[in-house]
Amino acid sequence: MSLQDFAASKAFTLGVELELQIVGRHDYDLAPGAADLLRLTSRRKLAADVKPEITSSMIELSTGICERHHELVTQLHEVRDALVHDAAKLNLRLCGGGTHAFQDWSRRRIFDTPRFRQVSQLYGYLSKQFTVFGQHVHIGCTGPDQALWLLHAMSRFVPQVIALSASSPFVQGTDTGFQSARLNSVFAFPLSGRAPFALSWREFGLYFDKMRRTGVVESMKDFYWDIRPKPEFGTIEVRVMDTPLTVERAAAIAAYLQCVARWLVLEKPFTPHEDDYLAYTYNRFQACRFGLDGEVVDPHTAEHRPLRELIAQTIEDVELHAIELRAERGLMLLREALTADDGSDATWLRRAQAREQYLPEVVRQQCLRFEGR
Repeated sequence: MSLQDFAASKAFTLGVELELQIVGRHDYDLAPGAADLLRLTSRRKLAADVKPEITSSMIELSTGICERHHELVTQLHEVRDALVHDAAKLNLRLCGGGTHAFQDWSRRRIFDTPRFRQVSQLYGYLSKQFTVFGQHVHIGCTGPDQALWLLHAMSRFVPQVIALSASSPFVQGTDTGFQSARLNSVFAFPLSGRAPFALSWREFGLYFDKMRRTGVVESMKDFYWDIRPKPEFGTIEVRVMDTPLTVERAAAIAAYLQCVARWLVLEKPFTPHEDDYLAYTYNRFQACRFGLDGEVVDPHTAEHRPLRELIAQTIEDVELHAIELRAERGLMLLREALTADDGSDATWLRRAQAREQYLPEVVRQQCLRFEGR
């Protein structure tokens, strides 16, 4: 089977996926409630879709196709409220965050689907350690070659959205020192990291066919790249973000990526080069380790700049596109986060733990934050 054709899609449309933590109300540890929650939610008619993830203590929601920031916010509010209501019937709660603060990965259960069983058999204990929670943003592209161009053009913004979404400082009860520790779990998978450098769908198809002949992959789902093309949707999918603590921030980050994509396509034509990735892993690490206080390097000029400063500059650069896309409110939320004392979700979590000295209480407050209280 060769790579499938790239579906038709309207440029700069949006879709968001959020992986959520399912926790018990009595101890705020992860709880295996996905199957029961899916059963209740299946009775509802929602614009967004809800489906299982690899372990039974997590669930994924996916919005429909949106063109504007406010559409995204509306859909996310609707599905959040429905899930929160149904979870309460099961004595469960939901929250954001890229990792659960104190869960033990060895206690997780693989959700029973053929795909997840196959992943578990292949990757062993890594599959249970993959109980981490991310935000994925799909951006519509008019054709496959534009999708690959945009994929590589967007790569320099990966550290920015990692920093904006960072919400995973704790792993198994320990402060890791990272703002986003989640990506360390993702990076353990052999087909993670950056996509191969290909600028035409024909060239990419040749790469895919070679990989499939090796028996390593069967479909695009087997690649865990930071940004990957999704031919069945006609999109590129940006996958590096932690799940934020609120749906408002999730929508704002998606709008940020939408504005950047439009700005790149309409105003910043350039030819991507392999050398664009010289400092990619270093810059990615800086964002994971230090978040908004990280510093990244331009691989061509060797200039080092603070991420906080780069994000502020990007928001200014895309301002006219934000107006055209009616995304000003989302970008305003991110602009405020750059200067707020606890503007980072990871900082908010650390301060909650410093105040409470009890991680289950931190998770309880995460639930309140996700519920919009």
